[in-house]
Amino acid sequence: MDHALLGKDFFNRPVVLVARELLGANLCVSKKKGEVVKMTISETEAYDGEEDLACHASKGKTPRNEVMYGEAGVIYLYLCYGMHWLLNIVCEREGYPSAVLLRGTLDVNGPGRLTRKLGIDGKLNRKRAIHSNGLWFERGNVLKRQIQSGPRIGVNFAGEYWAQKPYRFWFSKAKSGA
Repeated sequence: MDHALLGKDFFNRPVVLVARELLGANLCVSKKKGEVVKMTISETEAYDGEEDLACHASKGKTPRNEVMYGEAGVIYLYLCYGMHWLLNIVCEREGYPSAVLLRGTLDVNGPGRLTRKLGIDGKLNRKRAIHSNGLWFERGNVLKRQIQSGPRIGVNFAGEYWAQKPYRFWFSKAKSGA
C-alpha cells in the first residue's frame, strides 16, 4: 500500500536491531470514522528468546506467549497487572520467540499509557500489523547519535546479567540549533 510501511521483512531480523530501528517510526492506529492517529515511537525494549530471563518465553511456550514463536510482524498484546495492555511486535524467524515492547512515543510515556491513549486492547493480539487490521508501522528517521540505550525497566527478577542488558532504546527530540 505504501512504500513507507514496515512489513514482515523489517521485523524478520534480530530483535535488538528492530528495537533500535523502530525509533522514529510511526505507530499508526485507525480510529472510528476513518481517523488515523500517528505517533512517533521514542522508546522500545527488546526481548530475545528463551535464554533471555526477562522474556516471557524464558520458561518455554505457553498459551499466553505462543504468539511470540510465530511469524514476524504479528502483534503480541498482554495484560500487565490485570489492568494495562502492553503492545509488542513479534520479530525474527518463526519458532524463535522474540518481540519488541513499545514503551513510548513522543506524545506518551509508558507502555500502559500508550495503549490506553490509543484505545488498544487484546482484540489485536495475534493479528498482523497491517493497515487492514487497524494498526501498522511506517518508516521514520532518527539520527543514530540521538539514540541511547540502557537496561530494561522492571526486569530485576531476571538476574543481574539479563537485567543489565542494554536492550532498552530511546531518543529525545533534539532541540533546534543543538
